[in-house]
Amino acid sequence: MAYQNLISELKENILYVTINREKALNALNAATLSELADVIEYAGKTDEVRGVILTGAGEKAFVAGADIKEFSDYSGKQGEELARKGHENVFNAIENSPKPFIAAINGFALGGGLELAMACHMRIAADTAKLGLPEVTLGLIPGYGGTQRLTQLVGKGKAIELITTANMVTATVAENIGLVNYVVPQASLISKAEELLNTIKLRAPLAVAAAIKSVIASLNEEDGYAKEIQEFGKCFETEDFKEGVTAFIEKRKASFIGK
Repeated sequence: MAYQNLISELKENILYVTINREKALNALNAATLSELADVIEYAGKTDEVRGVILTGAGEKAFVAGADIKEFSDYSGKQGEELARKGHENVFNAIENSPKPFIAAINGFALGGGLELAMACHMRIAADTAKLGLPEVTLGLIPGYGGTQRLTQLVGKGKAIELITTANMVTATVAENIGLVNYVVPQASLISKAEELLNTIKLRAPLAVAAAIKSVIASLNEEDGYAKEIQEFGKCFETEDFKEGVTAFIEKRKASFIGK
């Protein structure tokens, strides 16, 4: 797949997506968001893709925010539409993807960049990374789900503190408050993400998708218990369930096919 603002490469069932605007600190402009929407859709519908690693070009920034110049003169209605379109096509699309997304946070993850990382199912940060939501310094608030996802990850009090002070936190603090899963040296960032996905690749793909769907249901005003029961039942109809049980009984490793 050829993009202007992204590098996308599929290797050994892992889709590597790099936001490639290093000179602009990988800021999210409209064109980049459009390309992200396309690659997210591709990942979701392509059986070859078992997981996605999302990162930024260079070592300075994952994504240092949105491209403010593009919306500096927007009206209220235009602002709402900007947020709604981003939610539907990118941020919610990542969260609701049946494929696990890991954000490999290689540097600054600020504003829309942190919101993008939080939309991913897991986050790994380089020990040099800094994270924050500075929107109130511009007279704004996070508009791509940041107020909701940060609260889900770190709790109400800490979320309000981080959003209203606009203070950045280090990767270590982010790990301590539950904002990221792991902190590793910059050189180990992608390999740690690969380690997680290579483990997930050994599991039943449809069960992985069902697990993600059930967890996300608990956060989105759905009856998460009902969704879990429904997805649990569906698993019994898969070939992978039969393979998993047979392999367990025969004391061998299961070979899943995603059916």
